[in-house]
This record gives sequence, C-alpha cells and structure tokens, in this order.
Amino acid sequence: MFWKVSLARAVELGAGLRRFGRGPGARPPGAGAVRSLAPRALAATVTVSLLAGCGLVQASDSGDEEPIVVGTTSAPSTLDPAASWDGSWELFRNVYQTLVAFPSGAAEPAADAAGCSFKDTDNRVYHCKLRADMTFSDGDALDAAAVKYSIDRIRNIGVKGGPEGLLGSLDRVTTQGDREVTFHLKKADATFPFVLATPAMSIVDPDEYPAKSVRDDGKVSGSGPYALKSYKAGDRAELVKNDSYKGFADRKNGAVTIRYFKSSSDMVSALKAKKIDVTFRGLASDDVVRLQDKKGAEGLELVEGAGMETSYLVFNPKDPWAGKKAVRQAVAQVVDRGAIAHKVYMDTVDPLYAMVPAGLAGHTTDFFDDYGEPSPAKAAEILSKAGITAPVPLTLWFTTDRYGSATAPEFAELKRQLEASKLFKVTLKSRPWNTYEAGYRKGEYPVFGRGWFPDFPDADNFIAPFVGEENAVSTPYLSKEITDTLLPQSRRESDRGTVVRQFERAQQIMAQDVRLLPLWQGKQYIAASEEIAGGERALDPSTIMLMWELQRKTSW
Repeated sequence: MFWKVSLARAVELGAGLRRFGRGPGARPPGAGAVRSLAPRALAATVTVSLLAGCGLVQASDSGDEEPIVVGTTSAPSTLDPAASWDGSWELFRNVYQTLVAFPSGAAEPAADAAGCSFKDTDNRVYHCKLRADMTFSDGDALDAAAVKYSIDRIRNIGVKGGPEGLLGSLDRVTTQGDREVTFHLKKADATFPFVLATPAMSIVDPDEYPAKSVRDDGKVSGSGPYALKSYKAGDRAELVKNDSYKGFADRKNGAVTIRYFKSSSDMVSALKAKKIDVTFRGLASDDVVRLQDKKGAEGLELVEGAGMETSYLVFNPKDPWAGKKAVRQAVAQVVDRGAIAHKVYMDTVDPLYAMVPAGLAGHTTDFFDDYGEPSPAKAAEILSKAGITAPVPLTLWFTTDRYGSATAPEFAELKRQLEASKLFKVTLKSRPWNTYEAGYRKGEYPVFGRGWFPDFPDADNFIAPFVGEENAVSTPYLSKEITDTLLPQSRRESDRGTVVRQFERAQQIMAQDVRLLPLWQGKQYIAASEEIAGGERALDPSTIMLMWELQRKTSW
C-alpha cells in the first residue's frame, strides 16, 4: 500500500499496459481525455484556483503560528493500531511511526524508524536496523523489543476485522540486540515491505499497550512526527510537534488540529467561515462541483489528485440467486458505470472496468472487454442460456454513513438500471456502518456495496484481499489459479513491474466469475483557504493525509 521506479514512471508503466478493448479503437465509455491521451501521475495534482487574487506568496518557515485546522468526515474508530483496518490510519500515520513508510510522492517504502531490506534472494528474510537512540513521545526507549512486541500483539489480540490479516505471510519476528529486527516469512512475499509501511504496523510503547487487549483510554504513545495532545472522539484531535521524532518527515508546521464532521456540507461551511483551514476526506461531489464553479468568489483553492479509492458490488455465493454465475454476469452486462459516474457523482469519479485501478501496473479493462456496452439484450441471452426466467429477485445492501452522501443515490441508480432491463426485481436495504459491517461478515446480504481504500499502492492489494476462504469481504472466493499460482509467482519478484502478466490473468478470471463487480475509481480533493500551501504534497497515494506537508503562506 511496487516498483523500484519513480511514482510517475509507475503510472507510465500502468498506462502503457492499459487495454481499451480487444477490437481496434475500442475503449470503455466514460474513459475521458486524461486517461486516453496521457497518464496521470498519482502524485500529480491539478489546482483549480478559486481565489479572487492571490498575489505572490511563499511558505512560512515559522513553527510558532497557530495550529493548522484540518476538517474530515472520517473519524477514527480506535486509537490502537492493533484494532484498526480502516480510516483510523489517517490519524495513525501522523502520530505513530512505522519501520518504513512512503514519503510524499514516493513509489516504494523508505526508511523511517529503520533501514530495512531483504537478506535473501527468495524474499523470505526481511531485516531492519533501527535509528540510534529512538524514543517514544513519552521518553520511553523505542528498541527492537518494542518493534517485535508491536507486531506480535496484533496477532495475539486478533481483532475481528483488524489488521491481523495483513500478516498472513509472517512466520515469526526475532531481534538481535537493541536495534536489529528480522522478519521470517513462511513464503516469498515481495510485498511485505509495503505491509510494514501501513499504519497498522505502527510501533507502540510496550509499557502503555496491553499485550492481549486493546488500549481504550483515549491516549496515544507513539513516535511519529506529532504527539497527540488531546482527543475527543467524534469531535477533534489536537496534534503538537513531537520533539523526539526521528524520521523522514520534514514538518512544515508546528501543530495540527483535526476536526471531525458528520457531513460534507457542515465541513465546507466551516471552511468558508474560516473555522477550519483545509479539508481532507469527505468532500461530497456536489460540494466539489460548487467549489469548482465559484470562480474566485470564496477565497479558496481546490486541489484535485488522482486517487485509488475503488467501489464494488460484492455477490454472496451462498445466496440462491447471487450465487449463480449467469445472474452475476447478467448484472455486469446491464450496469452502466458511466451513468453512475456522471449522474450521481458529477464526474468526480471515473468508471472502473477492472479490479486494479488505473495508475497501477497491471491495470486492465476486462469488464469492458468481456461485456462491452450495457446491453439488456445480451444479459437476457445470458440468463436464458442458463435456464433462468426473469425477473430475478435481488436485494442490494448499502451502508448509510461510510462512503458519503452519494451512496444512497448510487444504489437508487443501480436499482433503476437493473429494473429498466426488465430482467431484475431489486429491493434496496441499508444500515449504518457499525451494524452493516457485522451483517456482511455474517453473510447476511445477497449483494452489497463495499468501498476499498488500499493498504498499499500495489496491484496485489486489489486482488489478494478479495480471494481465498477468508477475505476482506467475508464471502469465500476460491480460485486456486489466483491463490496458488498467480499471487505466489508475483510475490517472488521485488521488481513489481515484471509481474504484470500475473495480475492481468487474475483480473480475467475475476471478470468471468463476477464475484465482485468494480464500479468506479475515486479522485482525491482538498479544499483549502488561500493561506495554506502544501495540499498537493499532502495527498498520499494510499489516501492518507501527510499533515506535516501543510503550511501557512506569507507574502513576499
């Protein structure tokens, strides 16, 4: 959450391998000029200026100014890394530290708390040497024993839906003295450094975090660029500079306050009222469009960056209807992604025709190649050949409070499309996330919506989590070719640009099985006051904000 090349070069590799259909000149509907004419680097951004007249500015180098206030609609579910595989990572990246991590714009993990590398040609022994004299923000020593403790407790606690699943290839952790840690893997896994770079693998103070239970006192003992001064769940987190931090983050500010909002509209209102300085996650499409259309009236900037957030429909194989391949293929034949992107999201997302998003090596367009334009006639033929008489009853579930205010209109549009074909009778149901997640983990839903924010920006992370007996969507998907051949082959290669063939083949299989139906790929948007710089560098490819890149401007 890749290749030993620059991030822009990685995008070029992905674009060069992109296929817009098997016929001459074919390409998916909704694939706009940006995709068809030039690759868009993940680290690159387009700034839509909404300023009446900015003048010439430079960044302030003062660390004494008032905190930069960041608004987001993504509040942490926990402050303990061992319990989180969700949006809590946004806070973790800034207050905790990992052995390796992705600097702004980087294509591969770089040394943060430690310098690390594989010590064998099989990618099974990964060795790290910590920086000298490391400490946590409370002054306790951060040594090799603390690293081993942090990783081991993730597996000891084993929180359901937590990050333990990321450590599937890990056998054991050993230490050598105070500064050296070695990870012994069960099998070759070139993606293991990317796993260690995720905020889930944050290093915690053994004296403050119980070995077999989650810490729940609302406090943080980390070694990241910032220390958590205060925290009020659902309201705000106050971050101050951690003076004992040793790592690659070059902090451009002295303090950050994160405010948590229930809705995009409330967050934008606070931005316009200068109660916050910048927004991160959660801008709704209609708010993005309104900000784009202001043309200088609001004194704000809107920064757009390519993103890797993806959205899918997931089919439960145990359901009597969704479990039939012909039904799933017929749905794939009917769904109009371009209409969803345009009508519901106002083109703030792009249609997605493969499991691996555009911008990563291995991206394809297999769902367009195999199914083409939406066609009820072709869908009817698929059902007829399988002996299925329409209309097919399907219940589609979505969450009301996880993926934004457009989720309900998106599912209403899916219902409209499917029923307009005369082939399906659709019932829509929804729940808030805390009960919704529990429901799909119990296998209660025939078809349900699921968003995916990558753990790390590699094609592996858009394939592996969705296959196998136990996977991220709790619907067993057994594909021996993918799990026993393609993924193991790809994980033996450190040069991720050489394993495109395996990911292309995996996506061909998944397009025919339609156990998941990719719908769209999101973009990243930051809205900021004209006083704030660094927004474009704060956009991490894993959709996590690097708060230390934000800074205030001063006039020349």
